[in-house]
Amino acid sequence: MRKLLPLTLALAAMVVAASAQAQTYDPSYPVCLHAYGSIEGDRIDCVYTSLAQCAASAAGRPAMCEINPYFVPRPAPAPRRRIH
Repeated sequence: MRKLLPLTLALAAMVVAASAQAQTYDPSYPVCLHAYGSIEGDRIDCVYTSLAQCAASAAGRPAMCEINPYFVPRPAPAPRRRIH
């Protein structure tokens, strides 16, 4: 029984680490290119700042542009206070 606990914890750690690497949506960019039928299968690249930029990359390919559901906009900088 004591040998089973470390084995279970190790297995759980591997599962958590594997799922963390599977993230395909980058929250830094608002637009993603979803390419279909590549050698690796479907691929999602979230590296575009606009739909127009993504559409230029998708042109002529079996791909479409999507709004990134995990995009987190950067907060606006705080206004600077003037000191008199």
